[in-house]
Amino acid sequence: MLSGCLGDDDRPVRVLVIGDPGSTFVGGARLPLAAQTLRAAAVEGLVGFDQQGRVAPALADRWIITDDGLSFIFRLRDGTWPGGRPITAESARAALVDALVQQRGQPLGADLAVIEEVRAMAGRVIEIRLKRQMPDLLQLLAQPELGLSVGGRGAGPMKSKRANDKDLGLSGVMLSPIAPEDRGLPPEEDWNERAQRVELAALPAAKAIKLFNAGEAELVLGGSFVDYPRLGEAGVSGGAIRFDQVAGLFGLAVVHGDGFLAKEENREAIAMAIDRDALIAAVNLSGWVATTRVINPGLEGDSGAIGERWIGRGIEDRRTTAAGRVSRYKSGRSGAVTLRIALPSGPGSDLLFKRLGEDLKAIGLEVRRVPMAADADLRLVDSVARYAQPAWFFNQLSCANARALCSASADTLFAKAQAELDPAKRVDLLGDAEAQLTVANSYIPFGVPIRWSLVSGGVTAFAVNRWGVHPLMPLAMLPK
Repeated sequence: MLSGCLGDDDRPVRVLVIGDPGSTFVGGARLPLAAQTLRAAAVEGLVGFDQQGRVAPALADRWIITDDGLSFIFRLRDGTWPGGRPITAESARAALVDALVQQRGQPLGADLAVIEEVRAMAGRVIEIRLKRQMPDLLQLLAQPELGLSVGGRGAGPMKSKRANDKDLGLSGVMLSPIAPEDRGLPPEEDWNERAQRVELAALPAAKAIKLFNAGEAELVLGGSFVDYPRLGEAGVSGGAIRFDQVAGLFGLAVVHGDGFLAKEENREAIAMAIDRDALIAAVNLSGWVATTRVINPGLEGDSGAIGERWIGRGIEDRRTTAAGRVSRYKSGRSGAVTLRIALPSGPGSDLLFKRLGEDLKAIGLEVRRVPMAADADLRLVDSVARYAQPAWFFNQLSCANARALCSASADTLFAKAQAELDPAKRVDLLGDAEAQLTVANSYIPFGVPIRWSLVSGGVTAFAVNRWGVHPLMPLAMLPK
C-alpha cells in the first residue's frame, strides 16, 4: 500500500509538476500543465481521462453516437454542483457553451469549431451536434479546458484548497477525493479507508528532481527535452523514469519572414543544415523519433503521400546546397547573418543551442540565443498533440493560431479537406495541404516531443500513454 511505502499514514501523495511555481493557479484559455492537472482533478467535464489515457465517464455516465456520426448524446449522472444546485441538462449546457466560447481564437477552439450546436434535452440529457464527422470529439471534450463549472467551481472528482509547505518551499494545492455518494454515484465499500489526499505543486525541474531523489515526492510530471539531461546529472534511477510516446510539434517556428528568412528557399536551408541524427546522439535517448515532416509520420489519417525530405542526400550534401543559398544572400551585403533563436532555460536547451550553432555555422550563419519571451527570428515549439490526427497540426500552425509565419495556401487547402465528404478526396487534399506547409518552411521540425515522468516504486496508479495525461484521482485511491 502506498501509505505504507511513504512511512507516514497522514502524509499526502505529493505530485510535482515541472514549471513556474505559480503556474498551478494560472487561469484563462491556455493553461500550463500544472493548471491543467489541477483543473482536470477539480473541474471535470462531460468526460475525462483515466490513467491509461482513455476517455472515461465524468459528468456524463454514458453516451451514444448516432449512426451518421453527427450527433453525440450524453446522459448526465445524478449529482449536484458545489453549493447543492442539481446538475441538469440546462446548467451543464450553459457551462459547456461558456467553455467553448473561452476557446475561440485558440488552437483548441479551432479543433472544436466542428461543433454546430449544444442542446439541452429532457431531464439530464445533452446533445452535441456537429457540422461534420469528428471521431475524436470525445478526446477533445476530455481536455481540462473543457471542464464545466458553475460560479467558477467544478463538481470534482476532487475538492481542493491552497496549501503551503514552508519546510520544502512548496506553494500548491491539497486535493481530497469526493465520496461517490456525494457525486451522485453508488457508494463504494471501504471508501474512507482507501481515500487519501494528493498534494500538487509546480517547481523548477532541478528542485523537483532533488525532492524526488530525497523521497519527498512520489511523482514528477511534465519532463521534456529541456530538462532531460538533469536526470543523469542527478543520478536518478533508470527504473523511475517513464516516457510517454506522444505525438506533437518539436521544432523551430519562423517568427519573422524578413531578411534572410524572407525566402522559402533560405528557410529550407536552415532545415537542411540540421543534423537530426547528431541531435539524437547528443541527447542519448533511445527510441526518440526524429523527422523532417511537419506532421508526425504514422498518424491515423496519414496517407503517407508526404515522406521524409531529402531522401538519399547525406548531411554534407545538404549543407553544400544550403551554404550556396547563404552565400548568394550575403553577396553584396556586409557583415554576418545572425539569427536570434528563442529557447527556454535548461541543459537540454543548452545542448540544442550548441548543436544548432554548429549546424548553422557550417552553412555560414551565426546564431544568438534569446529568452522565450524575447523578440526572435526562430522560436522553439514543443507541444503535445491533443489528438493524433493531421488536423491538430494544421490548426496549431494555421495563420489564425500560429503567432508566427504561416501558409495561407495550406490553410485554404486544409479548409477544403475539412469540408470534403469523399474520404479519398479528403486524404488527397490533406496531402496537398501538408505539401504547402512543407514548401513554406515556416516550421522546421526536429522530431516528436519528448515527455517523461518520475515515478516512485510505491505508486501503482500511473501508466504511460500516448497523450501524456496523468490524472490525480487514481493516485488518491489505494487499491482494493
